[in-house]
Amino acid sequence: MKKASIFLAPGFEEVEALTPVDLLRRAGVQVTMVSIGEELQVAGSHQITVQADVLFDEMNFEKEDLLILPGGQPGTNNLKACGKLRTLLVDADQKGKLLAAICAAPVVLGAAGLLKGKNAACYPGCEEGLTGARCLTDRVVVDGNITTSRGVGTAIPFALSLIEQLFGKEKSEEIRRSIIYGH
Repeated sequence: MKKASIFLAPGFEEVEALTPVDLLRRAGVQVTMVSIGEELQVAGSHQITVQADVLFDEMNFEKEDLLILPGGQPGTNNLKACGKLRTLLVDADQKGKLLAAICAAPVVLGAAGLLKGKNAACYPGCEEGLTGARCLTDRVVVDGNITTSRGVGTAIPFALSLIEQLFGKEKSEEIRRSIIYGH
């Protein structure tokens, strides 16, 4: 079974977090919502509180295939300030695991030095934080093991891209059709 973790920090963008969780779970991925704080209850940027599955320090990330960063503010700044998350991302990148970030969250990958020489997308105005990347305006950009996307309006194609990377185009298309997305 494929496994993914999504990191919830106070002020995360709710749609950007829950859309990938929902669609990946529909595809059969075991998705764990990980709180980077000291509480399982995490309030998003629009004051929607979500119950994480586990605290960061209690999670073993060895078997995770995919690590996901939702955007939002101040969620992205809280993710960026989390040293243990940065260490995990760098280690996962070195192991070739899939990393994904949406909206402002690609700046977390940029700050960790993981976007040098890569194509990436982000929320308009956050480009400066994508240190070393070529900034594109595509809805979803996949470059090697790193997937980036632009914001709330791209959360569904972002999640479908992750499903395609984990299982192939057929599974992604199956989920797309099941949620009546696109053509």
